[in-house]
Amino acid sequence: MDPIEPAPESLPDIPLPEHTPQIRAGIPDDLNVPWGWPEVALFVILGVIGSVAITWGIAQAAVRFFGANPNDIFGMTMSTAKSIVVLLSQAALDGFAILYLYLMLLARTPAPFWQSIGWRERLPGGVRMRDSGLQFLAGGAVLAIVVSFVGGFLNSKGTLPIEELLKARVSILLFGILGVLVAPLVEETIFRGFLYPVIARRLGIAAGIAITGTLFGLMHAAQLWGGWGQIALLILVGVVLTCVRALTGTVAASYLVHLGYNGLQLVGYLIYVIGLGRH
Repeated sequence: MDPIEPAPESLPDIPLPEHTPQIRAGIPDDLNVPWGWPEVALFVILGVIGSVAITWGIAQAAVRFFGANPNDIFGMTMSTAKSIVVLLSQAALDGFAILYLYLMLLARTPAPFWQSIGWRERLPGGVRMRDSGLQFLAGGAVLAIVVSFVGGFLNSKGTLPIEELLKARVSILLFGILGVLVAPLVEETIFRGFLYPVIARRLGIAAGIAITGTLFGLMHAAQLWGGWGQIALLILVGVVLTCVRALTGTVAASYLVHLGYNGLQLVGYLIYVIGLGRH
């Protein structure tokens, strides 16, 4: 289902509950959101707790109900079973993150969820997103080519965690589904829809772009641990995505760039794997 909902140039004047004082005049429309730092702090706390609880729960289910070897699941090496647990845990955590945002907004505004969280149909000047979608997708693909080219000169020592994660075909399949169909939607909603307006409204747009992009890159650091150049490139990608969000005023634009980026990265990785005959 397309998460982009048609919306007017600006949000309508809707009466808000008294406990949402963040909404005020004089703030750019795309930063004028009915949540603030308390909601961000709660999101982070629940995210940390949820990450541990969900991963542990899925790991226990794999052992108790699906006969997985405990050593494969809880051992230090990345087995096929453990990689599946990790990827399914991430998918479940993504789902709970969107649920939190939905319930948070449900208590604060009667406006449609996707519109309220920053997914707007129109760009500055009245241009519709659907008329410019291919341009943003192409921009994401170009970004992937540039990052891949530069990354080729940044050789990391040893095997990166993400390479260990993607040793099995089923892991590649799950990672591809999550990376193309789920990750761009969830990550853009969280970083460019939820976090960026709060940071930019408090510290300024430039700081909002830099901080949001850095947090985005660092969130993926565990997958690339040891590949410091790759982590730096991913921070740069996060900054670019946030710039797109800031310039267009809509998460839909950064989502399409992210989709084009992840899609071409996945295609490139599959070509690389097939070329080596690893699977």
